[in-house]
Amino acid sequence: MKTFSDFNFKGKIVLLRTDINSDIIHGKALESERIKPASKTISYLLKNEARVIVIAHQGNPGKSDFLSLKQHAKFLNKYVKIKFIPDVIGRRAEKAIKELKPKEAILLDNIRLEEDEFQPYKKKNKILKFFLPKIDIYVNDAFSVCHREHTSIVSFPKYKPSYAGILLEKEISALKKISIKNCLYILGGAKPEDNIKLFKKRKKIIVGGIFGQMCLIAENHNLGKNNERENKSTVKNYDEIIKKLKKKLKSLKIITPIDYAVEINNKRKEFSLKDFPTKYIIYDIGKKTQEKFIEEIKKAKAIYMKGPLGFASKNNFSEGTFKILRAIAKSPAFSLIGGGHLSDAIKVSKIPESNFSHISLSGGALLNYIAGEKLAGLKALNLHALQQIIRPVNQLKK
Repeated sequence: MKTFSDFNFKGKIVLLRTDINSDIIHGKALESERIKPASKTISYLLKNEARVIVIAHQGNPGKSDFLSLKQHAKFLNKYVKIKFIPDVIGRRAEKAIKELKPKEAILLDNIRLEEDEFQPYKKKNKILKFFLPKIDIYVNDAFSVCHREHTSIVSFPKYKPSYAGILLEKEISALKKISIKNCLYILGGAKPEDNIKLFKKRKKIIVGGIFGQMCLIAENHNLGKNNERENKSTVKNYDEIIKKLKKKLKSLKIITPIDYAVEINNKRKEFSLKDFPTKYIIYDIGKKTQEKFIEEIKKAKAIYMKGPLGFASKNNFSEGTFKILRAIAKSPAFSLIGGGHLSDAIKVSKIPESNFSHISLSGGALLNYIAGEKLAGLKALNLHALQQIIRPVNQLKK
């Protein structure tokens, strides 16, 4: 099987689609955790004497985070030498590509500045017309946008030799591990519709966070009017989702919390589920629930955790999320952690990231893949079968 590492890049022009999308505060980009990993594929290509054109996006048109990639270039330059070009498919970009030498890389501006990025099947697509005569090979290293049918994701593999980048291949290799029958799903957070997508009869599922509360309510537990009001203010279409959960839970057995922690006089106090309803707001799972969940973790051969199990950013109420993360970190099971909130929790808890098999920075693409949906970007590369990879997963470093 021919892989990316078999390709001779010397002197070749490579179009690399990466993801360096970052949080924006008052027009200023914060260095995303995606920046450093993205630099690895760029470095790999430069070491192999390629001429590299990097395309990426920031935000969406019309939104406050829709900005140029100039600030991102500064972040990338901490790890790999790359020149920013304030253009996408104009004269400046054309000149910069013509002047590219082996072992040089340029970052073009936000690909979403071009309307044709959102029209991959347009007959006279300006992005394709610009790049196809200029490049030798296309590399997709942006798993987090592989669920988008955008020109930079799905179109180039039709015309040029195309491969997965280091990050993309690593994500897929990790996801393959959680497809085994006895994978334990730990679903928390406050996005119930996303979590419902992952309900499968063969899976063992633990629920927590606001999602866990909603599952209990769907099973006719009364947690109190204050908790219901709090959850309704957080979750859109709350009543509709409760109805969906009632139907789903009839044919699916899940593991729900048996006690909760609330705040009384600025102190943590725990109540058994049988003590509800109460006027107090739920902030975390209790110790008995933690013990119950940890016993399931010890039996699992693969674990996927999505979302915190309580208000992990609130003092005294990070305990549940931290203890479950520590249990996963100690487990010999393959572990996949998904979502920015859990990534933040791992940092605050000071659990070494190396104790987890894989921490994903992807959101929608990760969840859709696990739910069994075909991702447009992977389909374009024929990567649902992993037919083209950069190199064996055991050679990849975190």
